[in-house]
Amino acid sequence: MPKGPSLDPKQRRLAMEVEDHPLEYASFEGIIPEGEYGGGTVMIWDEGMWAPMEDVDPAKALDSGEIRFLLDGKKLKGSFTLVRTGDRKWLLMKRKDEYASARDIAALEPRSVRTKRLLAEIAKDEGGDVKKAATGDPAPRRRG
Repeated sequence: MPKGPSLDPKQRRLAMEVEDHPLEYASFEGIIPEGEYGGGTVMIWDEGMWAPMEDVDPAKALDSGEIRFLLDGKKLKGSFTLVRTGDRKWLLMKRKDEYASARDIAALEPRSVRTKRLLAEIAKDEGGDVKKAATGDPAPRRRG
């Protein structure tokens, strides 16, 4: 998700489908070497549970190109919808519920839920490309 998720039901966020990853990758935060699939700095931005909203087989819903689901994460909560718009392109949309908000969650909560580090801090600590990783972090606030 290039721009990260949104809590605003009016926003549509591009989500690119990637290959399935082994479950043990779910706890990985660090550097994937450049040239390898997914190369770069990896952060665990949020974690929690998900469940389909309807009594529908999630695999069938994905095959049909639309799935509605609930998230109970540390940052993302409530109902969402994913709609396929192209071969590997999807739109993620927040549904109207008590967790919907105009707050920019990606900018307001940019740190890892596991280590509280920004992408640039992970890169620095793990020997990655700090400058490249920092492009995913929010701009520093000016003091004035």
